Amino acid sequence: MESSRRFLVRSGPALATPDPGRSHGRVSELSPELAPDHPPGSLAQDLATFAQFGARSLLGTLAIDGQAPVPTFTNEFWTSAQREGHSLHEVSYRACFKPSLPAFFLERLSKPGDAVLDPFMGRGTTPLEAALRGRFPCGNDVNPLSAMLVRPRLAPPELPAILARLAELELRYDGPLDDELLVFFHPDTLRSICALREYLLQRTANGTFDAVDDWIRMVAVNRLTGHSTGFFSVYTLPPNQATSVAAQRKINSKRNQVPEPRDVKAILAKKSKALLQDVAPLWRKQTMGLANRAALTTGPAAKIALPSASVQLVVTSPPFLDIVQYAADNWLRCWFCGINAAAVPIKMARTVPAWQQAMGEVFVELFRIVRPGGYVAFEVGEVRGGKVRLEEAVVPVAAAAGFVPELVMINAQEFTKTANCWGIDNNKVGTNTNRIVVLRR
Repeated sequence: MESSRRFLVRSGPALATPDPGRSHGRVSELSPELAPDHPPGSLAQDLATFAQFGARSLLGTLAIDGQAPVPTFTNEFWTSAQREGHSLHEVSYRACFKPSLPAFFLERLSKPGDAVLDPFMGRGTTPLEAALRGRFPCGNDVNPLSAMLVRPRLAPPELPAILARLAELELRYDGPLDDELLVFFHPDTLRSICALREYLLQRTANGTFDAVDDWIRMVAVNRLTGHSTGFFSVYTLPPNQATSVAAQRKINSKRNQVPEPRDVKAILAKKSKALLQDVAPLWRKQTMGLANRAALTTGPAAKIALPSASVQLVVTSPPFLDIVQYAADNWLRCWFCGINAAAVPIKMARTVPAWQQAMGEVFVELFRIVRPGGYVAFEVGEVRGGKVRLEEAVVPVAAAAGFVPELVMINAQEFTKTANCWGIDNNKVGTNTNRIVVLRR
């Protein structure tokens, strides 16, 4: 709702007015004719006049000692609907952002054929969305699991080939079973999982592992544990994380449940069909060249094997302090893929200064990789109930690396389905906003 003299804000968590007493800056109450001038066609002008979902943007500034004021724009900039993206995105991962976020910047700050990078790619939302929009996908993550989740979806095999391979698999396993895993899986199901794991590891070792195997492994990783009969496990946490064995015992006891048999092949086939439902033959043909040139690397974000000045746009969301325990969340997925989770060098900064130092090193590397005139959209979410504003920590270290802080974009929405699943009231706990610092090289 808008008055003639100032922008008003929807009540409730969808568009909460920032506290003007905080150090991030005061929200100016401006009418369209009083809004600061922005270059025609610029991202700032687009955000200042944005009203796609009925409300106009709140305009303000982020004031940090020693830094030029940075304009801020608060609004609902993309839909809060779940599963609004391409079907290939429906692979769960802890703390992943929606496809709408990279899509917003891809369309405004890049063009087809440009290279687009996510140095903390997780499940690969940015590189996949880049490929879907005709950009050259680049991604990096310290966990080799990420590339395993991303690569098959950039060049998905045909469904008949997947179904034929599944039909060929016998999935017989006579070796010992890990008793601890039986809190998640029926013994017959665990034998099928172990047989599939052994098959994939053997194919990798003898050099016969192919694109269909790559796809099947990716889908199996996504179906290991979850909270419906569409997963291999008994009812447990959502599929973006695996709980501990001890915690699962408590869940089983509380729900008075025991793992039931699951048809591993049928689940893999069903999920494959769902992931491929939006894949058109013409798209598959057009993007094969992009997929063949995709640059997916594994290692620290402060040292990425990409040429200097080669990337037009970076869209990423780094780990937020020690909020998400990625190693613990992915322990079962790493086991299935033959990855030693304890050896993955995930570094968790527990304090803002430590996090800021780590991100400063990343920005130095990004400044090398991004070409002049390119951009970085650095999403830092909302941390510790909004008490920590990481955008304030980002601006100084990004500027020190050479970037020009263009603006801060705050996407404020209703709480997510994941939050509902946990019974969280997002006015108190959880993620209310996406907070994105946009930087220019």
